[in-house]
Amino acid sequence: MNDEWTPTGALDRVLPTVTLAATEVDATGTFPRGSIEALAGAGLLGLVSSAGAGGHGEGMRAAAAVVEGLGRACASTAMVTLMHYCATAVIEAHGPAAVRAEIGGGRHLSTLAFSESGSRSQFWAPLSTAAANGTTVRLDASKSWVTAAGEADSYVWSSRPVAAEGASTLWLVPADTGGLRVAGPFDGLGLRGNASRPIAAEGVSVPADARLGPDGGGFDLMMGVVLPWFQVLSAACSVGIAEAAIARTVEHATSARYEHLGQTLADQPVTRAHIASMRLRADQARALLGDTLSAIEAGRADAMLRVLEVKPAASEAVLAVTDLAMRVCGGAAFRKEVGVERNFRDARAATVMAPTTDALHDFIGRAVCGMPLF
Repeated sequence: MNDEWTPTGALDRVLPTVTLAATEVDATGTFPRGSIEALAGAGLLGLVSSAGAGGHGEGMRAAAAVVEGLGRACASTAMVTLMHYCATAVIEAHGPAAVRAEIGGGRHLSTLAFSESGSRSQFWAPLSTAAANGTTVRLDASKSWVTAAGEADSYVWSSRPVAAEGASTLWLVPADTGGLRVAGPFDGLGLRGNASRPIAAEGVSVPADARLGPDGGGFDLMMGVVLPWFQVLSAACSVGIAEAAIARTVEHATSARYEHLGQTLADQPVTRAHIASMRLRADQARALLGDTLSAIEAGRADAMLRVLEVKPAASEAVLAVTDLAMRVCGGAAFRKEVGVERNFRDARAATVMAPTTDALHDFIGRAVCGMPLF
């Protein structure tokens, strides 16, 4: 018997727990704590942490496979996990050894705290401030949406620079730091369990060495490290939701019957055409996701273009897939037991998560036209 740890094997062990919890997570808006603990126990919170930090040293491709699998089972859990991986990529490069070891050992959940009320979807230009105060730094901010707010152990936090030139600086802020105030429970359309809530920082004091990278270097970290991870893993989550919707639609279409005709929904050409369209859109998104990963791994000249393309392509694909799922399943789709209604709601989030689909279309157009992105 081969007992060697693999991401696929670890994911297979946790999916029953995640799947079982998904309905309650969505119904109550409860943070999927049990699922996150299962991921920690299986070694998946430390998936992309280096071996030296006690993790498994896996890269973006393995992370995408895990997020896609989670997206099929529970999109809220997938979103929490992908934000953790994005934060981990920054912490691995610039964070303290003690926190890196906690993440590698599955004992620490992190997330990003970039989006702000004033900067809207332009997350790379924060309005929050950082002011030196001896050996500490004072942070003041109004973060508008933070995944796993009040649930994560730390936040990779953006602010204006303390003294240097540049658009931003990043910090590692422990969640129990005094002065952080998390808004009430999230009660929204989709991804109801991911605890996306505003966080206000009022006179929050962190050590000067809590800075991640150089003062004023936040923009380079956001674009060079965070953006590729976020774009790819967001696309993987969308592909996972699409796969779940296709599976549920096919199950319904092949079992729901026209009794007077002695046929199922799938016996109708129009139904099959819709399902074919769903399959094509999902496969196109998956193909671009795979090519984006290959471009990043090979350092291809078109890697950044693929990074910009992959999230909007996958988000638009999952919107189309879940729209068709609702149409094929008809009135049954509006009931919870079929399951596509949850996929439909969860799919909406990718379009408006910064960088939004509209913003990314502008970036892609700029890139194709040879214009600077910023």
